[in-house]
This record gives sequence, structure tokens and C-alpha cells, in this order.
Amino acid sequence: MALTPKTQIEYVLFDMDGLMIDSERIYTDVTNKILGKYGKEMSWDMKAGIMGKPEREAASHLLSYFPDIPLKLEDYLTQRNILQDLAWPTVPLLPGVKRLVLHLKKSGVPIAVATGSRRQKFELKTGHLGEVFECFEGRVVCGDDPREGMRGKPSPDIFLVSAKEMLGRDVGQIRGESEGAQLTGEQKKARAKGLVFEDGLPGLQAGKRAGMSVVWVPDANLLNVEYTGSERADQVLESIESFVPEEWGLPPYDS
Repeated sequence: MALTPKTQIEYVLFDMDGLMIDSERIYTDVTNKILGKYGKEMSWDMKAGIMGKPEREAASHLLSYFPDIPLKLEDYLTQRNILQDLAWPTVPLLPGVKRLVLHLKKSGVPIAVATGSRRQKFELKTGHLGEVFECFEGRVVCGDDPREGMRGKPSPDIFLVSAKEMLGRDVGQIRGESEGAQLTGEQKKARAKGLVFEDGLPGLQAGKRAGMSVVWVPDANLLNVEYTGSERADQVLESIESFVPEEWGLPPYDS
């Protein structure tokens, strides 16, 4: 019996850290190595609130939990970046990512990456994973790209920029969403045809606020974190390996 698609998806946007590559483990290990000098540790409640956010905003939010330690923001970022940069060239893909990306590319489905990572870090993290990331053919939006006023997740900006500038979709006004920008019916439809893959709570919120469907692939620890936001994922998976393309009107995998 043929599946009835949840919605007819025409393009797909991917977060990167923790979704495509196993970078969140490195973020956690490095952060706790630094905090451990002061007898502190980052909990999953803390981590949930910073995943996907721009670097400085995330670091400032994290350090706000530890006002009693003599660690300045700049010093923390310097230590963290040194340790992380040593690890990025070896970070592996997560299960199911290669199969899905190559399948969408082969099937002619428009795809793009929307990551809060800085461009330099994106290059470090993906330089050894060309077979997958070359499929995007440069359609990548990073958190520090020179786009005036682009806010970080959970604002929807990065997904809207990716759809509009990378894939040519008329999704309407990007800035001023919080002021109630008016969208035409066609612009709303263009947004609804997008599918976002995310692992973080801020990214989940950003995708839904962009008017798109969201497949959430969280670390199991995130499922135990209290979440009071109104946004809910359209599908929750343990792994991208479990994704069934035809459930979303996308071409099925070859048998």
C-alpha cells in the first residue's frame, strides 16, 4: 500500500553540528575539559539552550551559569577554539547522513546547509568529508556570513536565507519576522514545501518559525530536558538512518 505523504516536500535544509557530523561530542568534551579546571561541568540542561546558537552568544550564555569562576569570555573562547580545531579534521559523519545526502543529490532534490558555525570552522569540519558536502555545490549559509541583520537560531532567518538565496525560493521577507511581516499565500506555500533536519532545540524552533516542516534528530539526553516552547517537531527520529523519504513525498531509496 502506497504511503500518503505528510506533506509534499520540494527542498531540504540541513543543520550541520550534531545532525550531520558528530561534533556535539567534541563540543561537550572540550567545554568540560575547560570547566573541569574549576570543578565545574556543563549539564544537558545548559547545553540544550546553546545548541545551534552563534559562537559568542552560546559561550556567553554558558558562562552565565558559572559567575563564580574567574574565566572571561575571550579566554574561554581562545582555549576552546585551540582544542576544538585540533579535533575538527577527524570528526565523523553521523549514521544515515551519507546515504540521504547522496540520494537527494542523485534524485535532483534541492538541498542546502544552514549552520550556526562560522565559515572558517565549517571548512575545518568538512574538508575531509568532500564526498558528502560537495553535493551541496556551495549552497551553504554559515552563522558569520556577511548578511546584515541575520539573527541566529531560534530566529528563522538562517533557514529563510538558505531557501531564498541558495535555492531561489520566494519565501518573502526575512528580516522583521517578529514585527509580523505580511506574506502572500504563495510565499507561505513556498515555506511549507521546505523540510528542515535539526538536532537542537533552538534549531527546531527556528525551522518551525520559518513555516517549514522539521524532522528533529536529538541526542537522547535532550529528550529529558524540560522544554516550554510552543514549537513541536513534525517528526522525531533516533537517527537519520530511520528517515523514510517517501513519507514526505520525496523519491524513495533504491531497494
